[in-house]
Amino acid sequence: MHISTSHGAIAVTDTGGSGTAIVFIHGNSACKEVFSHQFDSDLRTHFRLIAFDLPGHGDSDDAADPERTYSFEGYADTAAQLMDHLSVDAPVVVGWSLGGHVAIAMLEGPRRLRGIVLTGTPPVSAADIEQGFLPHPYMALTSKAKFTSEDVLAYAHETAGTNEAFLERAVRRTDGRAREWMFRNALRPGGPNQRTTVECTPVPTAVITGVNEPFVNNAYLDTIAWGNLWEARVHLIEGAGHSPFREQPDAFNTLLLRFVANTL
Repeated sequence: MHISTSHGAIAVTDTGGSGTAIVFIHGNSACKEVFSHQFDSDLRTHFRLIAFDLPGHGDSDDAADPERTYSFEGYADTAAQLMDHLSVDAPVVVGWSLGGHVAIAMLEGPRRLRGIVLTGTPPVSAADIEQGFLPHPYMALTSKAKFTSEDVLAYAHETAGTNEAFLERAVRRTDGRAREWMFRNALRPGGPNQRTTVECTPVPTAVITGVNEPFVNNAYLDTIAWGNLWEARVHLIEGAGHSPFREQPDAFNTLLLRFVANTL
């Protein structure tokens, strides 16, 4: 279905039900279908699963005001409007890569969150962005407005660790201004300091990362004085890179199930 927001019409998948809601937020130049291994799992028998395409991505509208919408805060506001429309209270938010930054931004909003799960996301400020990320050759693509055909294939493969056609379509479809403005807004003077946010929040925070993560500096994650880190540690998944929920879905889903159960 599509839901009207101030950021445009947003494409949403919702399994329904009365269980605790888990809201999945995808990464840069991806789409909601990237969470298919979660929606096709036993998670849907226990919880209400919701995923949506960020503005400028998938089947959602492009932003009418790119500077306002294509930012961590703009995407978080989009999510909040969707939760209001769907009557979702106190969800667990699972954010992958850019989606993780959106989840952190939601901690600053008025809506109560039961917990957040970060995967492929280092909470950084403009001052420590170089410590949070690894110098990967494709990092420059995260802010590039216009992709070549080679860029599309490289980005789809490197971020998700697979060569699935739907991911290539998602990258090709993405409004290039979303990458450009997201990066500008993240680095603007007085921009978000997400490290401080996660160090101060009382909201339970699960951090799940692939051992072979190519973009995020896993060692940096251990330097953060997390406000409420689930089980007091970063969870590492063997045999996974930037998208452990796709590369090792059974291991990821087991952790997610346990985390949500612990927050009830």
